[in-house]
Amino acid sequence: MSGRFYQPEIMGPGVAMFDYDNDGDLDVYLVQGGLLGTGQPLLAPPKGPLTDRLYRNDLGGHGERASLHFTDVTEHSGLNPRGYGMGVATGDVDNDGWVDLYLTGFGRNQMFRNKGDGTFSDISSRSGTDNPSSWSVSASFVDIDRDGWLDLFVGNYLSYTLEAATSCFNRSGPPDYCPPDVHRAQPSRFYRNRGDGTFVDVTAAAGLAREFGPALGVATADFNGDQWIDIFVANDQKENQLWINQQDGTFRNMALLWGVAVGANGELKANMGVDAGDFDNDGDEDLFITELTGQASTLHVNTGTGLFEDQSARQGIRVPSLPYTGFGTAWIDFDNDGWLDIVAVNGYVTQNLEALGPDNPFPLQQRNQVFRNRRTGGFEEVTDRAGAVFQLSEVSRGAAFGDIDNDGDVDVLIGNAAGPARLLINQIGSRNHWLGLRLVGRPAPRDMFGARVAVMRTNGSTSWRRARADGSYASANDPRVLVGLGESADLVRVRVTWPSGRVETWSEVPADRYTTLREGEGR
Repeated sequence: MSGRFYQPEIMGPGVAMFDYDNDGDLDVYLVQGGLLGTGQPLLAPPKGPLTDRLYRNDLGGHGERASLHFTDVTEHSGLNPRGYGMGVATGDVDNDGWVDLYLTGFGRNQMFRNKGDGTFSDISSRSGTDNPSSWSVSASFVDIDRDGWLDLFVGNYLSYTLEAATSCFNRSGPPDYCPPDVHRAQPSRFYRNRGDGTFVDVTAAAGLAREFGPALGVATADFNGDQWIDIFVANDQKENQLWINQQDGTFRNMALLWGVAVGANGELKANMGVDAGDFDNDGDEDLFITELTGQASTLHVNTGTGLFEDQSARQGIRVPSLPYTGFGTAWIDFDNDGWLDIVAVNGYVTQNLEALGPDNPFPLQQRNQVFRNRRTGGFEEVTDRAGAVFQLSEVSRGAAFGDIDNDGDVDVLIGNAAGPARLLINQIGSRNHWLGLRLVGRPAPRDMFGARVAVMRTNGSTSWRRARADGSYASANDPRVLVGLGESADLVRVRVTWPSGRVETWSEVPADRYTTLREGEGR
């Protein structure tokens, strides 16, 4: 950090879990920022310049016998990020079966094509997605028009330059980071994949340019059950947008009518991270949004009737989240009991003056949080029982979620501002049984983002999940579907609704292992 309170310094970094080398385990990508402006930084790495890093997962063994080891392959990979990094999105943009990278940042964005030999090539300009003179945070690859190619939504934040940066001060007088309303919001961008390695900006044609705010979090899902993917955008101190797919290449913002634009009392909130998931197992997508200290995180329950209800207080989320400023988050079933829980990573955006001192010149640290779904109604905060790492106070921003050791439970990768990344290995989920699925398309051999999965058990219960890599904040997640089965190891029946609308069923899918389901091979 430069000590000049430049806003981008406290808004990153994002992180990613993705299998770049197709060896069956998740690798790690860490976004880095750098030094903004001139002069000596007050907080700096021990040696060398800051640059993004790619770590190859050299996982040995399986399950409880798995041994984790990572190798830094950045120099060999051909990745050469430029500018000030913020976030990352992953997806196979050319349908060749290899996952590509999209990096958001302050200044310009970059797209890197995975060449399939351990290296990447920069196709930012050729692809038409470099989004110059922008400040982008979260992005999402998703097949919006059901043509079999991943399109790209890029959430842009503020119109901001270092030369015109505004000086702000806290209530006690010292300089501090500015609130977002000091600057104008930047319109987000939507790019349609042409299928030839290039994208075209269709933001205006899709109706997405009419309304915008300072976008931080992005989550895509089918929110109204019509089998077309919609887009939710979490805006900082402005109304959120819920863009409902009109199935003709255009969208309509239904956030205000459906109850997700503002808080329960009509107040604007500082919406940061967001994730969509079916926490109550009723077959539709609910929303969890992290917010600013004093505002409380928001849980919007999808009623299935075109309306959402703010049940933050009723579900036990409001009071425990009030003291925290949340960023990365996800619905994850950390204990594999079949019900989605919540993890939220936190960190102030204005200084905690009580902690200010020579050894802590930027006191923004907070603890992260874990909420357990009680199944019978509501959540309980279990942070104090989640392990010693949850007692640390850091400035956490991006968070990615996935099974990095392939043992059947969800692990967490956290990106910290001006601090080390954290990889949290789940030691709880292995107590229960689980089902792992990779959903692969045909003829394109890629992960089918947006595919909807219904897992039907012998006891008559059904769990609903979705293949996706987006959600959280500035980060990319494991695209595989992981479903907790509790104490039952019985074979299950799986119904998949593919992004094309095609529905297939697989019977007697085994538990406690990963199974690949390919489009066209089910009944």
